[in-house]
Amino acid sequence: MTFAVSSTDFHYEANNKAHHTSEITKQRLILRRGQAFTITLNLHRGSQPEVDKVQLIAETGPSPSEASGTRAVFRVSGPPIRSSWSAAVQNSSSSSVTLSVTSPANASIGKYSLKIQAAKGTPQTSALGEFILLFNPWCADDSVHMQKDNEKQEYVMNEQGLLYRGCAESFSPSGWNFGQFEEDIVDICLKLLDVSPNYSTNPGLDCSKRSDPTYVGRVVSAMVNCNDDRGILLGRWANDFPDGTPPSRWTGSVEILRQWSLNGCRPVKYGQCWVYAAVMCTVMRCLGIPTRTITNFDSAHDTDRNLTIDEYYSVSGQELKLSSDSVWNFHVWVESWMTRPDLPTGYDGWQVLDPTPQEKSEGVYCCGPAPVKAILEGDTNIKHDVPFVFAEVNADKVRWTVGSDGSKKKSYSNTRQVGSNISTKAVGANAREDVTRFYKYPEGSKKERDVFAKAVCNLKSTGTPRCLDAPPPAASGVIELSIKLQKTPVNGEDITFYLHIVNKNQSSKNLSITTVAQALRHNGRPEDPCWKNTQTIKIGANGETKVTLLVPYSKYGASMLENNIVKLTAIAKEEGSNEMHMTVKDVLVAHPTLSIEVKGTPVLYQDFTAEITFTNTLSETLRNCLLTLSGIGLIRTKYEIPIRTVGPNNLVRVTIPLTPTKPGSRMLTADFDCNLFRDVKAFKTVEVKRVY
Repeated sequence: MTFAVSSTDFHYEANNKAHHTSEITKQRLILRRGQAFTITLNLHRGSQPEVDKVQLIAETGPSPSEASGTRAVFRVSGPPIRSSWSAAVQNSSSSSVTLSVTSPANASIGKYSLKIQAAKGTPQTSALGEFILLFNPWCADDSVHMQKDNEKQEYVMNEQGLLYRGCAESFSPSGWNFGQFEEDIVDICLKLLDVSPNYSTNPGLDCSKRSDPTYVGRVVSAMVNCNDDRGILLGRWANDFPDGTPPSRWTGSVEILRQWSLNGCRPVKYGQCWVYAAVMCTVMRCLGIPTRTITNFDSAHDTDRNLTIDEYYSVSGQELKLSSDSVWNFHVWVESWMTRPDLPTGYDGWQVLDPTPQEKSEGVYCCGPAPVKAILEGDTNIKHDVPFVFAEVNADKVRWTVGSDGSKKKSYSNTRQVGSNISTKAVGANAREDVTRFYKYPEGSKKERDVFAKAVCNLKSTGTPRCLDAPPPAASGVIELSIKLQKTPVNGEDITFYLHIVNKNQSSKNLSITTVAQALRHNGRPEDPCWKNTQTIKIGANGETKVTLLVPYSKYGASMLENNIVKLTAIAKEEGSNEMHMTVKDVLVAHPTLSIEVKGTPVLYQDFTAEITFTNTLSETLRNCLLTLSGIGLIRTKYEIPIRTVGPNNLVRVTIPLTPTKPGSRMLTADFDCNLFRDVKAFKTVEVKRVY
């Protein structure tokens, strides 16, 4: 009797553990490319274990072919063959044969079938089973190889992380559950690739290109937003979110991905930059590409590719919406780790990918991968989308004053403000790592200005790149304005601050000073003014003075439902001249504190409790309150706890029983929303012990 297989043992538990996928499942085979796995072929009685007379077939995609690299036919032979599928006998008996099978380190990722057939004669093919193949940062030959184990643990294996939000002078982290190892997420991530326009247009070519993390990253960047396709998230940057979830309420990716998949790949409402980036981080980590979220504060959106951000203000201090350029309070993207064989040497490593739909890249709303090294060096002629990302971290900012007749006067030029405190979660700790030095040389240094000049020269655009502008000439006399807070503003309290005015002239000055407050969306777009003050002062020669001001909560509070930043602008006009002086300060208004405490020792499959407390520091009652808790491995489905009202200065304490289902470091997140503000968040890292 010839070689005949009765059943196949894929050794799910042992193989998945060796391939770092046992966190996903132990019930099916999920592998990483370039690494051997073991299968045992159980033979029919009387079958001859002559494995040299059979060959294996591995296939992926709807039209697999050897030419495209999506089909491999290989014999059982000796040691693994580099860049090819191979198999070797580990042990053999009259009833079974155990093989070690190795995929090449450049194989396409995706769902595979494994078959067996006779090597000679009429081929009679028998199916052995299926498996999923992912990228492998543990394999030295894989283009996503990462050397340090603690970095692989952070950027591939860690199911939770931190997202930094706020403004440049005041920001904080919030917890996020990525959840890339929830069992159904790997199927959803592969489904995402299968519904992309690339797959619909040419499925064979698309599956072939899935060997390249540069290609996969670009596809995922496009598919996380829904602007060109059946992507995951619909963005909205308004103050209302009809028929959907406000972006600030999300605390994890799993709910978003499941909702997208279960609803027939219809977009989930709603996302903004940090949600887009966090979901992309989940997808990329799930597929095996080391990825981290990055927050850039004072992040420029340069729509006309001239590396300049223009802002316009009226003579009364109101920011005008005359330019499509903007500076976002913060913007979040991801970096993914990979080699770039498509580029000259020197650009391997971290690559910027941005799924937030801002500008089109080659006709599609996606961005990257842009090498961080190219951004640092001003190599704006390197693909993909380096000019756009360079501007985000290093554009020059020019402020114009618009007269009542529409005339524009350049009042200010700043080469240092854009791109600051660029942040990511530190490896192995709930702490911040500043990565600004990898994106730009020190502000004000000759090297930074030389790189900027190089970026302008390298820039290719349909128009003519601008010349390097010099700062506007200094006014004939010098009046210096600055805004200083008297204390950290808290939602529900008045914002108290003072204007510090210095007169460096040899003569006294009469100044008409207008100060305006505007709520600021996180993408840098201001709301209409909520408060305005105008007054006249006289300041002596070489003198200085302070003017104390107050923005009442009654004026700004209604604007804080979807915002928590107030832009303060002061313009001083000199009496009897056309000279004007301006200062601007973005103020983060803090919400009341939400806290989480763990009671007891968390042990796998044993109950413990979490206590969540919140104090209403406002002088009015909060209504329609909702407390939401979630945590991968701690809560199977999120808890939503309605709280009708919370009176002024009242404390709410909620105790929740939890039963962990996954060991190790886990993150419990809490979100508190009410009628007056949203986005009050807390997180707590919980170490779940195994039962021994």
